Amino acid sequence: MNGKLPHIVQYQGSKRVLAPRILQFMPKKFRRLIEPFAGTAAVSVAAAAESRADVFYLNDLNAPLTNLLRKAIEEPSELAREYAALWNEQFSFGDRHAQHFFIVRDRFNQGEQSPANLLYLMSRCVKGAVRYGKNGNFNQSPDKRRHGTKPETLSANVRAVSALLKGKTVFSSLDYRETLALAKPGDLVYMDPPYQGVTNARDSRYVSGVPFQEFVEAVADLNRRGIDYLISYDGRRGEKAYGAELPASFRCQKTLLNAGTSAQSALLGRKDTTFEALYVSPTLAEAGI
Repeated sequence: MNGKLPHIVQYQGSKRVLAPRILQFMPKKFRRLIEPFAGTAAVSVAAAAESRADVFYLNDLNAPLTNLLRKAIEEPSELAREYAALWNEQFSFGDRHAQHFFIVRDRFNQGEQSPANLLYLMSRCVKGAVRYGKNGNFNQSPDKRRHGTKPETLSANVRAVSALLKGKTVFSSLDYRETLALAKPGDLVYMDPPYQGVTNARDSRYVSGVPFQEFVEAVADLNRRGIDYLISYDGRRGEKAYGAELPASFRCQKTLLNAGTSAQSALLGRKDTTFEALYVSPTLAEAGI
């Protein structure tokens, strides 16, 4: 791994860069790490690399994404083979190789939601910026400047992820509240819910948004039950703050983590730095992790 954490696919919104910082707020050892908004499981990969937990629970309401996680972890060689076939297929289109992306996207949106199809779309789309339409269809366009992750690179990454998580991981595609209901003392919950700015409606980057008050009530229940948690939630970009803070009554420790230059501002010719807030549950904060 050359000292770097492996990742299934690189995309906007991943916590891979911030994962080592997030782990600084975790206990050195705990029973189970639960990710109700798993995405591509960057935090679980980082925690597994340091043997922090015995079991990992990866949940995402986006079922095709959960199936991709399962395939990458449980059957990495087969996923790498299927991805390589798709990746190589684009070159049969010659200079029109981007057209291949639209063909695969149509297949996916019409029901062929295999892990390999989704992985190819995520790898090949513009700047790794996954987007969904109001009807739930994948609607991002291909990046015409590149061909997506090379099969040999992807194969090495998924095999490395599998080596860390295979045999230790449970998968589901439930509402996040159902996942939280399973948490017990001794577990640690890490949550990275959809971007707050649009949580009253669908966020084009996610299959579903999460209303603020609903989320607050879910976190309050974790506090009542004495469950340890970390939450990536609000923050700021440049001088602009985004998202409402969690209630002060929760007594969480809030830390701003430097996430680097905003990709969105870079597109506009600016160099705004993004800071993402990390909330540490009162029990963890009091323990001085």
